[in-house]
Amino acid sequence: MATRSNVALVKRFARFTGEYPWTWQPGDVEDFTVSLLNRAEPASHSTLRGYHGVIRGFCAFITDARYDWPEVCQERFGAHPVQICHDWNTRHHVAEFEARPAKRALTFDEADAFFAHADLKVERILAAGKKGALGALRDAQFFKTVYAFGLRRREACMLDLADLRSNPNNPEWGSYGSLHVRHAKANKGGPPRRRTVLAVPEFAWAVEGLRQWIEEGRPKFRPGSASPVWMTERRSRLSVRHSDEKFALLRDEIGLDPKLTLHSLRHSYVTHLIEYGYPERFVQEQVGHSYASSTAVYTDVSDDYKNRILAKALARVRHPRQQGQQQ
Repeated sequence: MATRSNVALVKRFARFTGEYPWTWQPGDVEDFTVSLLNRAEPASHSTLRGYHGVIRGFCAFITDARYDWPEVCQERFGAHPVQICHDWNTRHHVAEFEARPAKRALTFDEADAFFAHADLKVERILAAGKKGALGALRDAQFFKTVYAFGLRRREACMLDLADLRSNPNNPEWGSYGSLHVRHAKANKGGPPRRRTVLAVPEFAWAVEGLRQWIEEGRPKFRPGSASPVWMTERRSRLSVRHSDEKFALLRDEIGLDPKLTLHSLRHSYVTHLIEYGYPERFVQEQVGHSYASSTAVYTDVSDDYKNRILAKALARVRHPRQQGQQQ
C-alpha cells in the first residue's frame, strides 16, 4: 500500500513533467534529478535514491502485465506507460554512509557550550520575569537526554513515562537508569524496532536532569493522565520539527557550525563513548545499529584520543616487559 509521502512524490513528479504517466520518458527522471541538485540546498544521495525508488515502484505498478492499464492507455491515447527508471539514470546504495561530509559530531567543548547556553537561557527568562522558562527547561533537558542516551529525534519525542526504567547495576538512579525505546528506526518493510538504552556514569548529570524534569518541571504543565515525557503547554507531544528548530536556534546563538544538527548529538554520543573507552559492541547495542559498520561511520574520534591510543601501542612495542609487568 502506498504511503502518503510516496503518493505526494509521484504527484510532484507529474507536475514537474507536465505530462501524463503514459508519456513519461527516462529523460524526465534525469531532468527531475538535475532540478533537485540545482537547489540552494542540493538533495543528498540518499534522498535522490529514495525518490528514484518511489518512481520506479510506481512505474512497475502501472506497467504490470496483470493489469489492463497498458492496453487501455494504448487504445485511448495511442501510448502506454513504460519503466523510466534504469541503472543509468538513478542513484544506488553503494556505500554504508551516505551523509554529507559536513555532518559530524560535536566536540566536548562544543557540547559543553551548547548545554551551558541552553541552561543559561532558562535562567535569563526567569530573571526577566517572562513566560517560557518551563518550555526552555524542557528543551534543554530534551537535548541532554538525546545526547546522554544516543537517541534519534523521533525516538526521543515518542518517549512515554512508562519507558523510564531502572538499572539494577545502579539502583541510585531509580527509574531513570535506562530508557526503553519503542519507536526505533524500522528495518525495511518491518515495524519499529525496540531496544533498551542504559544510562552510563559519564552522563549522570543528564540523568539527574531528567529526574528533575519529570518530578518537578513536567507536573507544572498539569499533564493529568497524558503520558508523553516531553509535552507542550497544550499537553500535546513535543514534535520533531519543534526540537529541530530549537536546536538550530541555540546553535546559531552561540555561533556553532551551522552544519551541526540535532542528529549530531547522536553522533556525539557514539564518538564520546568510544573515547571514554567503551567497547564498540556495547556502543552498537546502545544505539541500536544492526551492523558494526554503521556505528563506525558515526564515530569522529578526536586527535587527542587517537594520540593516546597510538602512545599506548608504541609503549607496548618499545617497552614490552613493562607492559607485561603492569598486566
